Amino acid sequence: MEKSYTPQNIEQKWYQSWEDANYFQASGTGDPYCILIPPPNVTGSLHMGHAFQHTIMDLLTRYHRMKGDDTLWQCGTDHAGIATQMVVERILNQQGKKRQDFTREEFIAKVWEWKETSGGNISAQMRRLGDSPDWQREAFTMDEDLSNAVQEVFIQLFDEGIIYRGKRLVNWDPKFQSALSDLEVENHDEKGFLWHFRYPLADGATTADGKDYLVVATTRPETMLGDSAVAVHPEDERYQSLIGKSVMLPLVNRKIPIVADTYVDKEFGTGCVKITPAHDFNDYEVGKRHQLPLINILSPTADILPSAQAFDYNGQLLTDIDLSLPQNYQGLNRFDARKQIVGEFDQAGLLEKIADHALKVPRGDRSNDIIEPLLTDQWYVAVESLAKPAIDVVKSGQVKFVPENWDKTYFHWMKNIQDWCISRQLWWGHRIPAWYDETGKVYVGKTEQAIREKHQLADSVILRQDNDVLDTWFSSALWPFATMGWPEKTAELEKFVPSSVLVTGFDIIFFWVARMIMMTLKFTDKVPFNEIYITGLIRDEHGNKMSKSKGNVLDPIDLIDGVDLETLVSKRTSGMMNPKDAEEIEARTRDQYPQGIEAYGTDALRMTFCALASTSRDINFDLGRVEGYRNYCNKLWNAARYVLMNTEDQDCGKDNSEFELSLADRWIISRLQNSIQAFEKHINEYRFDLATQALYEFSRNDYCDWYLELSKPILYSDNYNEAQKRGTRHTLVNVLETMMRLLHPMIPFVTEEIWQRLVPMVNTSQQSIMISSFPQFDSALIDETALQDLEWLKKLIVGVRNIRGELNISQGKPVNVLLKNMTENDHRCLTENLNFISALAKLESIQPASETTPPASTALAGHLEVLVPLAGLIDVSAELARLEKELDKLAKDHARLAGKLSNANFVDRAPADVVAKEKQKLAEASEAISKLNEQKRQLENI
Repeated sequence: MEKSYTPQNIEQKWYQSWEDANYFQASGTGDPYCILIPPPNVTGSLHMGHAFQHTIMDLLTRYHRMKGDDTLWQCGTDHAGIATQMVVERILNQQGKKRQDFTREEFIAKVWEWKETSGGNISAQMRRLGDSPDWQREAFTMDEDLSNAVQEVFIQLFDEGIIYRGKRLVNWDPKFQSALSDLEVENHDEKGFLWHFRYPLADGATTADGKDYLVVATTRPETMLGDSAVAVHPEDERYQSLIGKSVMLPLVNRKIPIVADTYVDKEFGTGCVKITPAHDFNDYEVGKRHQLPLINILSPTADILPSAQAFDYNGQLLTDIDLSLPQNYQGLNRFDARKQIVGEFDQAGLLEKIADHALKVPRGDRSNDIIEPLLTDQWYVAVESLAKPAIDVVKSGQVKFVPENWDKTYFHWMKNIQDWCISRQLWWGHRIPAWYDETGKVYVGKTEQAIREKHQLADSVILRQDNDVLDTWFSSALWPFATMGWPEKTAELEKFVPSSVLVTGFDIIFFWVARMIMMTLKFTDKVPFNEIYITGLIRDEHGNKMSKSKGNVLDPIDLIDGVDLETLVSKRTSGMMNPKDAEEIEARTRDQYPQGIEAYGTDALRMTFCALASTSRDINFDLGRVEGYRNYCNKLWNAARYVLMNTEDQDCGKDNSEFELSLADRWIISRLQNSIQAFEKHINEYRFDLATQALYEFSRNDYCDWYLELSKPILYSDNYNEAQKRGTRHTLVNVLETMMRLLHPMIPFVTEEIWQRLVPMVNTSQQSIMISSFPQFDSALIDETALQDLEWLKKLIVGVRNIRGELNISQGKPVNVLLKNMTENDHRCLTENLNFISALAKLESIQPASETTPPASTALAGHLEVLVPLAGLIDVSAELARLEKELDKLAKDHARLAGKLSNANFVDRAPADVVAKEKQKLAEASEAISKLNEQKRQLENI
């Protein structure tokens, strides 16, 4: 083996080898085990959250594959309608063109062209992460077979009356001129204003205090042109006499009623609220309760219409309302209209005041444009009939959430579910399979020809296909069964539905998880998956959400390959709209990563993710842990080099030659069995953090730190015969080989490299570690006596080492040791393991202490007292001088810290975490002083 561990030299080599050998294909003779990937957007790249979830999915896949299960990790990508269309439009804009310069078919061809050349980024990154899905089954939500499934589902649901077309309020992006899902809307905290307007009372009415107007407050003055009412709380005594009366809506001079509704907070503002049902979701519900007209004043580009439109809640046009709008507003942009309305109110003496107001502004996650609630014709799924069975399967335990408390979130969303808007005003996506004749009658079918044949329509009947496409969540809701060949009855559909576990984030429980449950139940009569493992959200080391605007995003590939400082700065600041923000992010990046980020390799990153995978909702990612696990991989590498140097070309008992196992051999074999058992228990409970901890402690502490040291006295001394040496060589090789298989699902590359070097010395016929069997727990291999005796030995050796450390005695200098309070078992352990103890503790002698003992430094090993006599071991005067110097320095530090913490100004004004750190430093200084004084006292007694 090479002297140093260099992940770049092994990772891509082994991945290519695995893929070429088709090891990722669904295979195995055991029970079916399937994981569905949450399909990433084809436009994007894998962020830390993706890398985290993919690591968990790959760990489970590799583990079950090695267990012999018929294992499938179904992978693929989502066509990501609006995101992909935006990318391609941006490319065209750079060429001086726009989407409208092409026919729909020509533009879609451009998108496919982009997808074929640039859409493989996700797959390439997954390979770098060591992901092992069945690439031959890689799916894309716009593939022909998945499109066929989408059409089948739409047609069936339409025929059953579950899909319908209606006029409702939606999130509308004026830039893309499309409806958006709630997940595509980001609410930004922004500074704004609250405008207080006077609305004159009609028909001579007055308020209780004699005013002839009501004051309403609004953050969106432009929508007042579409007001349908003013609402007050039914128990607000100030306005009891006005309920049922009217106000005259300024500027348009339309009489609108005053209604009573508990939606109004009578303590906020004046207790009067303008109601605009066609431009506010809350107002829509108020309007529905009072059957107020829906008056739409905005075009799809968010400009004021030439004339308003009014509808009832069935989408029927209302014609008995004055819908004229002032001519000077017609065609105005919504924000220009806002300024003009405020100005006119002011001029008319109807502007009461303007107050600063913090508000949440909804913006499109792709366009960054302010979203408008807009009344539009859209396609909907009436989800009530689908939701009840989806609730029942979680209640009954057919589908389980891990952690289980997430079922409460699921139930809350499902019991308050609203009909689902599934249409989007885009060109890229699954086009809605609906056609209209000239009267507006709708026909649904796979093709125009199929519709004509079904409805016996003559060629003279002109049909026009709906221009809209389906929400990407509609097609991804079919992922569990569409990827398995539905509507055909395939072997995969029978075998892998339901899948075993879904690994996903809590943010899409409703948008994706719930809809997959509803759709899969509806069309297969099966649940889509048995368990749902909800991961936490990866945050930075300070607990902040990773986002480009904060400049704290980490690219997982950068952690694998490394990145220089200038490239890192460029990545974090490119595209920043605000130069000041870019400057702050650049300064912070240069301060945090002055040398850039070094290459840690895939295995180190994967093990970090596994170690972080607790049941916590939020997970703080610390780059220091990646460095720690890179060092851990390096330790495994060095351990393997030691083993190979001492076993290659040696008899390791492979061919049934006799060997004898030492205490250390029996102990490490026992610890290995304990670790296999602990790992499998934690994996089955989705406690990946505890599984990682169990293997880390065994491999690093037990095997690398202790067992390798315990092997040296046997291999390198003449006190052991050939059978004993052979036993240790056998144990070194076979425990290391088993340990590599145990660790492989987490860290696949370094384990494969090491395992391949061990193959000649162990009994295996497999060509790769990833298709070899996972270690099996065997209780017969656990030697309880060996476990207890070795723990006794470790405590004794650690006690001697601690004394050496406290007194600055070189680890190589032999010392004499006396033992107090010895039992019969202590005598036995000491006699049987004297060679181990003497070698690892570097002893001159070791014997029971007499009643009178010389001045000595003492450590406890359980009940046993370990004494190292000090006479002749150290230069007492020199050591006392050193202690005095160190105590003097500590005393000054202690005084400084105590003074700082007694200063009220510091304690009251400094951040809590800073004060806590100073208190910790003071406690540590006190403890150090106490220890050094004890050492000083012992030395003075010599």
